[in-house]
Amino acid sequence: MTKKIAVINDLSGFGRCSLTAALPVLAVMGVQPCPLPTAVLSAQTGYPSYYCDDFTDRMGYICDEWKKMNIRFDGIYTGFVASEQQIMNIFAFLDIFQKEDTFLLVDPVMGDDGEVYKMFTPGLCQLMKELVRRADIITPNLTELCLLSDTSYEEVTGIKEFEEQLTVIGRMADAILDQGVETVIVTGLHYEEDGIRKMGNLAVNSKEKVLTGYEKLGCSYSGTGDLFASVVAGGITRGDHLKDIIMEAGGFLSEAIKDSAKEGIPGPDGVNYEKFLGMLIKP
Repeated sequence: MTKKIAVINDLSGFGRCSLTAALPVLAVMGVQPCPLPTAVLSAQTGYPSYYCDDFTDRMGYICDEWKKMNIRFDGIYTGFVASEQQIMNIFAFLDIFQKEDTFLLVDPVMGDDGEVYKMFTPGLCQLMKELVRRADIITPNLTELCLLSDTSYEEVTGIKEFEEQLTVIGRMADAILDQGVETVIVTGLHYEEDGIRKMGNLAVNSKEKVLTGYEKLGCSYSGTGDLFASVVAGGITRGDHLKDIIMEAGGFLSEAIKDSAKEGIPGPDGVNYEKFLGMLIKP
């Protein structure tokens, strides 16, 4: 029987992010994605103008209908959360659908490049920390890891030697593991190796720390974090090994970014991932 993942995120018509990134990735990996939209947008918020229809008050209706259907999910995957009420809705969803054998992946979208997104009030940040403590796996970038571990972003990025910085980041991830999370994957780490600028991901669990890196190309693109987290969710559902998952996710994104940079795709438009979905099909 095809395994199912509930995907709680927004739906943006343009920007190749959130649900429009998660649904095709999970489907091609052989997993049934079941979307629970938090909002519907004409385009992601990085565009100069967009329309947004907030679904916060309607999330509960979908949850109630799924409960009537006696649905069981193999996994639950949460992404961008815009308000404290949305996280409270997610808690209510978890109370119903998160069983002992249901994994929870939280992509704690809170900020980037040392900056917290405007809507993230102290109360919302605190609720995100509570959501993370219920997760089995999380996929923060460095900014988000700093927020979750109450660490100064400037102090971490001020460390000049990458190996030393990596050790500190590993300790920060270990502190999250101590809260009950099984795996922390820190995404979008910038470093240089043999004169080549690279973008890396560090996966940390109780058994190992694995760094995978690829040449950094192009600008910063919308949706790359969503695509990465979606591959991770699909890989977990398939039972793939952690190192294989992050290598697959990194390779997939590297090709999509390379193609997008070659074509000069604007950052808000996201990456040309569609033609590379075949890379995610398991032989």
